[in-house]
Amino acid sequence: MSLTGKISTELPVYATADKWFHIFSKKLHHVQHVAGKVHGTKLHQGDDWHTNDSVKHWTYTLDGKTVTCLESIESVDEENKRIKYNVFGEAVDDKYKTLKIIFEAIEKEGGKAAIKWTIEYEKLREDVHPPYGYLELYDHIIKDVDAHIVEAEKDATK
Repeated sequence: MSLTGKISTELPVYATADKWFHIFSKKLHHVQHVAGKVHGTKLHQGDDWHTNDSVKHWTYTLDGKTVTCLESIESVDEENKRIKYNVFGEAVDDKYKTLKIIFEAIEKEGGKAAIKWTIEYEKLREDVHPPYGYLELYDHIIKDVDAHIVEAEKDATK
């Protein structure tokens, strides 16, 4: 059995890929206010939320438990609307040697969009399960944030 793996999920969204990428590249700290499974986040290290040397502390619900982790940005690809994060700390370090989360906002035909999350991981031991709970968490975040964006757009047109 391999200790490394990659899993992903892709969900269609109503908001444009540009809006999604803007939120995750410039306004990530707002996610805690609209995603039900995210209980809070704060800047743990650094001066700016969106630089590679900053570290954020997240509190969230994973597999029915409230847990915390730290996250930093590994890379930002503006052309492909892709951000790669390193996740580590309490909820991660006892199970995974590495846990990388890749966010991608994808343009689809007809003005549609989708959000794809890919998780690249290396488990510490064979008895550790792949991090499917994170895919479920990110699916919830996508639905909550998308509903918020759509509602904000409705309010803006009133």
